This record gives sequence, structure tokens and C-alpha cells, in this order.
Amino acid sequence: MLTSLHIRNFKAWGDTGAIRLAPLTVIFGANSAGKSSLGQLLLALKQTVLSSDRRRALHLGDAGTLIDLGSFAEVVHLHDLGQPLRFELGWRLAAPLTVHDPVTAAEFVGDELRLAVTLLADRNEQPVVHELRYRMLRDGETMLTVEYARAADGGYRLTAAPLALRPVAAGEDPALPPPDKFYRVPDQARARFRNADFLADLAYATEAVLGGLHHLGPLREPPRRLYAWTGEAPENVGPRGEFAIPALLAASEQARSFDTGAESYRFDAYIAYWLQRLELIHGFAVRPIAKGRREYEVLIRTHPAGGEVKLTDVGFGVSQLLPALVQAFYGPPGSTVWLEQPEVHLHPRVQAELADAFIAAVQARENGSPRHAQLVVESHSEHFLNRIQRRVAEGTLAAEDVAVYFCRRGEAQAEMEPLRLNEYGEIENWPENFFGDEMADIAARTLAAVRRRQQAGKTSQP
Repeated sequence: MLTSLHIRNFKAWGDTGAIRLAPLTVIFGANSAGKSSLGQLLLALKQTVLSSDRRRALHLGDAGTLIDLGSFAEVVHLHDLGQPLRFELGWRLAAPLTVHDPVTAAEFVGDELRLAVTLLADRNEQPVVHELRYRMLRDGETMLTVEYARAADGGYRLTAAPLALRPVAAGEDPALPPPDKFYRVPDQARARFRNADFLADLAYATEAVLGGLHHLGPLREPPRRLYAWTGEAPENVGPRGEFAIPALLAASEQARSFDTGAESYRFDAYIAYWLQRLELIHGFAVRPIAKGRREYEVLIRTHPAGGEVKLTDVGFGVSQLLPALVQAFYGPPGSTVWLEQPEVHLHPRVQAELADAFIAAVQARENGSPRHAQLVVESHSEHFLNRIQRRVAEGTLAAEDVAVYFCRRGEAQAEMEPLRLNEYGEIENWPENFFGDEMADIAARTLAAVRRRQQAGKTSQP
């Protein structure tokens, strides 16, 4: 689970400041205020991890990747290639990591990692790692630091503390090659020292956390009359929700179930439960069109006494919400889901109920064990926020398990303000014009009504 993010000189952001990421993190803000850029950097990191090219420090994308951000000059803040792009990512480990020093027999144990990276453009305007630094923490205290940084001669130097790296051979320490991608100390560096094998564990941990990142964009595919499923389990529902039905079928085939305390639901039944609770439908089923066929139809019953109809024949809201619901519960334990505007096409009441579904997703127990899933939601819905505040006030959701941010367009860069949500569900630093200027509209409407009444009174006088 991601715990923190700090970005400098990326797109609209000169400096985001330190962003605490909670199990449920919600980001609000005006259009073009930089909200989506935060997730875009994470997607670029993930597709770099997935790339087969170890020499590419940051894969900004192409037609076949998760995201295409263009050139390095296009993503650096103000397109100034003289400035470094920096980011720091923190995450909690699924299990404690133990680093054993075979030379001294010392051990260092951590439950959280932080990776800080500095990228600069080379003469070909391609990103190059100038420094990467890992910190391993336990209960918030730094236990081990590893730094791989570029030296004045153009090579790289590897240092660690308090673990002292011991060279295999005595003598001058020649320069080391660039790192693999943005996060991996190369094998040549590990081979240079007798006690550097643990560096591979740091790289594997980075690959695991970014491999567990999933994204659902704001534009979703329209519903289909038939859905094909070959029996494979997709990694996620896809950026447009195109794999939502195969994901639902795969999870049900795997006998995944959720415990609510009172009873246990199979995956597809649990999704149907939430669609019913949101009062979007009365019944929901996914069935093959015939025995032995790989084509499936999604059938909806909108009223208790009504007949079943296909997903294409009901309101657009169901088909747009379905991928968000499936993805919220589908990812493996410990994964992070970045959702953009999941409330699109939904009635305000349903937007509020959706907050309850997402709270359930981060608190869910699957097959008897906590999922520890994380949701990062970009939203414009005050109804969504109001429900979160209510659940915090009621004690259903702990204040520390939610983080709320407001993004605005500053004069020179995007600005992010953390909103202080207390244990009573109150926001202590409510931003100006958070959801528009409601009082200005009320005052202007009242003044216009008074003027019209006065004018009507004048014209009616003899």
C-alpha cells in the first residue's frame, strides 16, 4: 500500500509537497488543476517497470502502453530541461523485509520503503537517473539507507549506511554504470561488493508495489450486448473498463468471496449486492448465451416485478459504474486502485452511496483475511465527500484512514492543499470556492428576484 508521494517539476507541479496517501484518498479540485498528473506519473513508473528495456530510465509511453505522455520536455515543469524531475514514493511492505549483512552478521528490518529519484535530461533530451536513494523504515524510523548517485566523472557510486559495503577486491573503486531503469542498482554494482545482494530485494519490492497499481479512467466503454470471456483472469478491468465483465467472471470462477460479518458473498453476488444497495437495479446476472459458449450477456432487472433486460437497454449509469465497483474489489490484497471520476453519470444520492461502497472496499475481508486494498479517487462530487464526513463522524471510518486534498491553479504552478478532517468528520480548513461559490449564487438570485418584484410593482401602478 502506498503511504506517500512527493513530486517536483512534473507537468503542472513545481512542487506538490509531501502527500500522505491513506487507504482511502480523495482528490478534489478545479478542471485542469493537475489532479490527473499525479496518477500519470505513477502510471509512467509502472510501465517503466513493465518495459523490457533496462536502459530506459523512464518510459513515457507510446501507442501500446498504459499512458503516452510524449517527450521528456513535455512533462518537465515549464518545459525547462535544465531543471530535474524529482519524485519520492513511499509504501508499506506486505511483510517485513530483513537485510542480513554476511560480513558483520548485522540485521536490519523494515516495514516500509521510500524511493527518491532525481532525473535530468541528457544531451539527447532523454531522462537519465542522477540519483536514486532507498530508505528502509521501521515504525517510522530509518533503519537503512542506500544511495546510487552520479559522480563528477560521469560514473556512479554506491553507498549504504549504517551497513558498510565491503568491496570484493581491494584498491581503487572504479566508476559504476547507470542504474537499470529508475530504481534498480545494476548487477555490476552488486558484484563489486561482498554484502550487496540485498539490493535485489529493494528492486523486487519496487516492482511489486508498482505492479499492484491499477487505473480506471474517466471515460468508460459503452455497454455491449455480448461480452466474450475465454476463461483467463485479466490483471484489471482496463483503463476504460473494457475487461470488467471478464474480471467479474474470473473472480467468481476462482470462488473469491467477501465477508460482511453477517454473511459471505461470492464475488459476482457482492457486486450485485452493491448495485442493489445503490438502488440502480433490483437484479443482476451474467450468463452465457448458450451452454458451452464463450459469449455472455449481462441481464438487469430494474423492478421487482419487471423482466430481465440487457445492460444496453437500461440507463447509462449502471454500465459506467460497474467497472468502478468491480475494480474496487477485484485487485489483489495490498493493491492500489486509482479511479478518475467514478461518480460520472450518477444521481447525487447514488454518488453518496458510492462512498459507502468504496469504504467497504478498503475495509473488506476476502476469504476470511483483510484485503488491505487502497483507493485513490479523483472526484468532483460534494455528495461523495459529505458521505465520507458522515461516516467519520459516526465512527465507521477512522479519520486517519482517509486523506482529502484540494488542487487549485496557482499563478505559476498547481497547488495542493491537504484538508484537515477531524474525528468528528469536520473539515477544519474548508477552501474558498471548494465546490463553487454557492453563497454568491444564492445572494445574486435573491437580489435579482427583489429587483424583478420591484420592477413588476412599478409597471402595475396606475
